[in-house]
Amino acid sequence: MPNVNVLDMSGKNVGTMDLSDAIFGIEPNTAVMHKMVVNYLANQRQGTQSALTRSEVSGGGKKPWRQKGTGHARQGSTRAPQWRHGGMVFAVKPRDYSFDVNKKERRLAMKSAFSAKVASNDFIVLDALELNEYKTKVVAKMLEDLGVGDKKALIVTPVADNKAYKSASNLPGVKTAPVNALSVYDMLNADKLIVVKKAVELIEEVYA
Repeated sequence: MPNVNVLDMSGKNVGTMDLSDAIFGIEPNTAVMHKMVVNYLANQRQGTQSALTRSEVSGGGKKPWRQKGTGHARQGSTRAPQWRHGGMVFAVKPRDYSFDVNKKERRLAMKSAFSAKVASNDFIVLDALELNEYKTKVVAKMLEDLGVGDKKALIVTPVADNKAYKSASNLPGVKTAPVNALSVYDMLNADKLIVVKKAVELIEEVYA
């Protein structure tokens, strides 16, 4: 059973915490994590690119010259693909790039990402995240005290925390997310995963 130190916002050790083997101590499945990352990136694509085929380009209704006797190759329209201003042969059209990943794979990918962070000592448990006001410098000081420095970090809260979100939004490479909005991509993209203690308990309930 993985055991990690619990730190306060000043970086002091205030205790230890046992983590669930079934969530934080499994052998990471890289194939499933890769699939979830591809799924996340595919779902971000707008798919709104569009080009015109020869039937959609304006003009070109008249045959440019007669079929025979001119010495030119036969042509039926000035909007054929080989002409300047002509349509595209295989024009791209709007499409949906998203695809689904089944529930078991999603859960396995999340557990694998958590376990990978714990195994690489990039998992930090924060006793509590207490912000009385919107202050970026408070979050910056906390990250410095936790030894994160300029590394990319993901701060995980039990529920959506607007003060934490806005206070961290001006820091490059720092993101915040509640437990119900976690993604494998964000976890793997972060150098350090900072999880509030109550969020750890909630994660163990959700993925038990």
